[in-house]
Order: sequence, then structure tokens, then C-alpha cells
Amino acid sequence: MILQGIAGSKGIVSGRVYIYQQSIEIDSTNIRDDQIPDELDKVDKAAEQTRHQIHRIKEIALRDFGEDKAAIFDAHLMILEDPMLVPEIKETIKNDRVQAGYAVKKSTGKLVEMFSDIEDEYLKERIADIKDVGNRLIRNILGAADEGLEAIGRDVLVVAHDLTPSDTATMDKKHIKGFATEIGGKTSHTAIMARSLGIPAVLGLGDIMKKIKNDDYIILDGIEGVVIVNPDKGQIEEYERKARKHKEDMDSLKAIAELPAVTTDGRSIEISANIGSPEDVQSAISYGADGVGLYRTEFLYMNRESLPSEDEQFEAYKTVAERFKDKPIIIRTLDIGGDKKLPYLELPDEMNPFLGWRAIRICLERKDLFKTQLRAILRAGAYGNVLMMYPMISAVDEVIEANKVLDEAKSELKAEGIAFNESIKTGVMIEIPSAALTADIIIKEVDFFSIGTNDLCQYTLAVDRMNEKISKLYQPFHPGILRLIKTVIDASHKEGKFTGMCGELAGDPAAAVILLGLGLDEFSMSASSMPQIKKIIRSVSYEKAKIYAQNALSMRYSSEIHEYAQKILDELNDV
Repeated sequence: MILQGIAGSKGIVSGRVYIYQQSIEIDSTNIRDDQIPDELDKVDKAAEQTRHQIHRIKEIALRDFGEDKAAIFDAHLMILEDPMLVPEIKETIKNDRVQAGYAVKKSTGKLVEMFSDIEDEYLKERIADIKDVGNRLIRNILGAADEGLEAIGRDVLVVAHDLTPSDTATMDKKHIKGFATEIGGKTSHTAIMARSLGIPAVLGLGDIMKKIKNDDYIILDGIEGVVIVNPDKGQIEEYERKARKHKEDMDSLKAIAELPAVTTDGRSIEISANIGSPEDVQSAISYGADGVGLYRTEFLYMNRESLPSEDEQFEAYKTVAERFKDKPIIIRTLDIGGDKKLPYLELPDEMNPFLGWRAIRICLERKDLFKTQLRAILRAGAYGNVLMMYPMISAVDEVIEANKVLDEAKSELKAEGIAFNESIKTGVMIEIPSAALTADIIIKEVDFFSIGTNDLCQYTLAVDRMNEKISKLYQPFHPGILRLIKTVIDASHKEGKFTGMCGELAGDPAAAVILLGLGLDEFSMSASSMPQIKKIIRSVSYEKAKIYAQNALSMRYSSEIHEYAQKILDELNDV
């Protein structure tokens, strides 16, 4: 069976399926008296299974993240072994005549409600632990996969409806060799993370979870966007050849990694990496990054029960700054909301979360949270070439208000005698059309721009970039998008400042020459994409690229521009 989806991350891999079911159905129908003993037995077995799982995950967390993170699972064990929990579940089965899974849901729900009314903040933080243990018990009772993505322990290809940022932040990166999801497109979180990790991904596969089962053997082709379920011998041999060819191509490109991105007529371009944590630094350096064009700080806030402290953030940012020495590190302030939720912040359910309370909008309302992060970034600036930028800016007044909070953070650090970078450069992530159209106003308040094309395309074209049904309408080569990019670049250059790009378009080989010709100063992308973009830039003159860009700007159709850009790329590859 061959399934066609959307190519999310290049590469070809084959292996056994691991179906990741984020939510499970719980039957609330009543049972007979003679069924009660079986349900009680299920609880005992599930509790023992859960205990073993938590111990195993704790060992992995201790090995990979240290004692602080591993301590979370001590709390989970304490909840599981609490004399109130399992007896309460069993009493619910007996008294209410319900199945074990529903009894766990009901009993843990009571505990959560009880803890919610307690004033003590530490005890309130145990709510997330109770929910986690309860969900694990339910999965074990119902015979769902007994592992999350954090401790799989064997090589697998993950198949899911979708993967959240929390899922990918905690997954076992050593054993997960590829993703296949029912929804999503080229700029969805799952695709971005797959490219960042350098593993193949196919998205937008529709109802794939109904068509395959755990341990099926599949081939996942992230180049053509194809998944082959239980392939025959001929298909396996064909794709083994394709995988070898792709590896050879990538190996030859990697030889370019250490070379500078300089056009044939001498224009130097910065090729930077998008990263999410200090763990991503080594990959970025190995692929020849000139720095970090986007440090996604939100991953530091995920999969925990409370906000990270100033010191914890400082250490993470400092680590990256020191590793890159004098190379620029652009740290984006907290970009939470949309598809990135933090349970402990209690973000409201919104009709349109991508247009709602998120990113700078949260930070300007929660200035305590915002200032803590700004202080950490400022302190890290004393240890390297750190810059910072604000996301989701729609108007200049937001920039002015954010800079006031930054000035307050500087004054506090100065008064406390703490070292920091007093002259840190600030920038704005241009991802809202109103910001692009007023770039000439905004640039006077900052030192640089970085264009986030994922959201800029989404908001300009009114296309949900997560929706595979309308993915054909998501067109980064749309004339309107190119004109906005040109407007932003020109506004910064007029003030003697620079514009980079950290959206996925920056890593698209077909777009490279056009973006170069539009005057883009810095391209930031997943580490594995950098060598190919360097090769393209080194193959063309800036003067020629400007002509190509001008030609593209004169065209009427997205398809026409894309075909033209692809033709340029093919010609460069043939040279």
C-alpha cells in the first residue's frame, strides 16, 4: 500500500511502526457484579506496570538531564504509591460499578479538584503529576502503548495524528528515526522539528492510523512525501538504493560546510542555524553555522510544572553564547501560544489561537515573566555576541513598550552589580503584515529585522499552515509575499541596518537566489539545510541575483515565480 502525503523533511528511512495515540477513549458504561474482580485485577497489574515504567523513565532522565529533572519522577512514584490513590480507584469500581479505566479517571479527577482548592503553590504544582500518573494508569489498563515518546528504547518510525511541541521536546531522539502524521504541512511544528533533528518526515497523510498497526514495516520517503506500508522485496531494494544516493549527496554537500557563503562577486552572507536548546549547538557548528539566527526559547519552558528561573535561563543562554564565541546569537523572547501551550500558565481556549493571546502579547501583560527572561538574556550577553528579538509584533507601540521593560531590567541589574551587556542589540521578528508594511517606522526603534515567513505567509494569505487540505494555497513564492519581504529589507537598509530570515523559506534551495537578490543579509535555517544554501550562494553573483529577483517581482503568478526559481536552481546545479 502506497500513501501520498506532504514531504516535511528530506531523507529515506524504513523500519517498524510505533503508533503514538495521544488520546484514548474511556468507556463509562456500568459493569455487572461478576465483572468487578477482573477490573480490580486490572488496576493492580496496571499499577505495577506503571511503577516499572516510571522507574525506567527516571533512569533515562537521570542519565540525560541530571538529578533535577529526574526528581520529577520521584513525585510520580509518590503519587502512585500514595495510600489514597489505588484504594480509592478500587472503591470507585465496587461502589459505582464502573470499568477500571473510568474509575481511574474519576478518582484522579477528585484528587485534582482537591489540590486545586489548596492555597500552597507547591501542592498545586502536583496537579500535573497526578494527571500524568492517571493517564499512564489508564493507558496500561486499556492496553494502549505503554510508552510515551520519551523512553521507547528501540528504533521506530512514529506514526501519529499530530505531534505537539511537548511531544517532540521530550522524545527519545536516539531511537525515533522518522515521523508520519495525519495532519500538518511543510511549515508545521512537526516538520520544523524533523528538519532540525535531520530525520525524514511525511505529513498530511489523512487517516493513516486506520490503515496501519503497531510493528507494521514501512518505508518513509521524506523527499517525495510517500509512505509504503509492508513493501515487497523489489520496493525495499529500490528505496535502499535511493537512501544510499541521498546519503552520498548529503555527504558531498557537507564538505562545503566550513566554507564561507560568499557570492562570486564577493558579497558575504551569514548562514545561521535555528535551534531550540543548547543540545542543538553541536549539530549547528558541525554544519558550519555562522551563528544562531533563531534561538527558540519556548522549549525551555515546556514539559515542566512551573516557569524556569532566571538563573536556569541564564545558564542555557550562556552555554550557547560561549560555544559560538564571537559569532552572533539571536535569542527570541518567549513565543508561546498558538500550537505551543504551557499548562501552568493556564492559557485560555481561543477560537483562533494563532490570532490570539500569544508571544509578545502575553509578555507585555505578564511583565514579571517577561522581565525575568530579559534579565537572563542580558546576563548571557556578557559571555558572547548575544542579540535578542521580539516575536509577533504588529505595531511600533509594542516595540516601544517592550524596550521600556528591557530598560527596567537593565537598571535593576546595574543596581544589583550583576554583569550584563548594556548595549545589546534588539530586533523584531517580522511575521505580521502590518509590521511588514510599517517596517520603515519600526526599524527606527530596533537594530535589525528577522523575517518569519511561516507566519507571514499564513497571515498574509489567510491560509492555516497546519491544514493539509488547503496546503496548495500556502504559497511562499506568492508575489505579495516577495513584495513584503522586499519592503522589509529595503526599510532596514535605508537605516543602515540588516534583515535576516528565520522562516522555513530561508532553507528552501529554490528560494535562495531570489532572496539573495532581494538583498537579504542573513539566512537562518535547520542545520542540515545550511551546506546546500551555502553552495547555491557561492555559485552565483550578487549582481545576477538582483536581476533574477527583479524578474521574479514582475511576475503575476506564484506558480510562475516558483518555476522560474526552480529553473535558476537547476541551471546552477548543472554548472
